[in-house]
Amino acid sequence: MISKEHAVELVESLLARERLTWAGPLLELAVCAVEERAVGWLVFWNSAEYARTRDPRDCLIGSGPYLVDRRDGSIHHIPATTWIAENWEEFYLQQVKGIRPPDPLASSVRALLHSAGVVAAMSHLRKQAPRLNLREARAYVDALQGGVEPPEELAGRTRMHERCPRLSIETLSGPVQ
Repeated sequence: MISKEHAVELVESLLARERLTWAGPLLELAVCAVEERAVGWLVFWNSAEYARTRDPRDCLIGSGPYLVDRRDGSIHHIPATTWIAENWEEFYLQQVKGIRPPDPLASSVRALLHSAGVVAAMSHLRKQAPRLNLREARAYVDALQGGVEPPEELAGRTRMHERCPRLSIETLSGPVQ
C-alpha cells in the first residue's frame, strides 16, 4: 500500500522530470493538495507560484490531477473533464484496471426471474434495455437463470452511454518496484 507521503514523493519526482520536457525549464511545478480516494491518492498540482500564493493569475488551468494507485504506486493523469464526473473512479477501474462495471439491471431481472418467472424478467429487461433484441434478452435471462452473470457484450448494452465520451486516463508511470 502506498502512503500519502510516498504518493506525494512520486508525483513530485514526476513533476521534476516533466518540468524539463513539456513545461520548460522556467516554470516550477508543485503539489497543491492531496485527497484520499478508494482507488488511491488524488494529487493536485499547479505552478509553484500558485501553490504559494493561491492567486488565480498564477494558476495553470485545465490539466487535471494525478492519481497515484494505492496498491501499486502507478501514476495516472485524470483529465479535468473526466475528473469532474461523479463516477470517474469507476471509469478508472474499467479503463486502466480492466474491471467490469456493475450491470445495472442484473439484480432486478434476477429478482423478477425468481418471483414472477422468465417472461416477466424478459419483459422488464426489454423495457429497461431496448437495445437488446429478443434473442439477446433470452440469452441474458438464461445466464442469470444458470447462476452466472450475463456476458459482457450483453451486459454492456444495458448500460447508459454518455453523450459526450470522456477523455482517456493516461498512465504516466508504471507500478513502483
